[in-house]
Amino acid sequence: MENKKTVEVLNDLLKITNDRIEGFLKVEDQLWNSYSHLKPDFDRMLSASQDIKSELIGMIRQNGGIAEDTVTTAGAIHRAWIDLKNSFTGDKEKSTLENVVFGEDAAIKAYQDALDTGDLTVEVSRKVLDQLHHLKASYKKFENLEKLNQ
Repeated sequence: MENKKTVEVLNDLLKITNDRIEGFLKVEDQLWNSYSHLKPDFDRMLSASQDIKSELIGMIRQNGGIAEDTVTTAGAIHRAWIDLKNSFTGDKEKSTLENVVFGEDAAIKAYQDALDTGDLTVEVSRKVLDQLHHLKASYKKFENLEKLNQ
């Protein structure tokens, strides 16, 4: 039973990670005119997200599960909202940056919720906590920039 719950939580995190990757790919070329100095950080976030995805899939398999390599409905709706919002806003780059921060905040909350469930094994909890620390570090970089540009 413990492995089943662990796999369910890990699959939720996999979907969130896929949402992040899809979101990053969607906004990838929309920030660089005003925020070119962020491109290396953004590229690292995308690469790290892909590494996290691979790690999550590995943990799911190690716990006897099958990876649900999809996105969340909420993430798909959020990406559609970004498109709609950007079609009406004058400052698309600022709006895009705000959406990156919003998405990272949602991912952090999902990771914290996953850790709080108590459904993860000790080994998996350690790895998920490491991933959460990475998310928080990237979030701070973009959050601070967003505050400076308000």
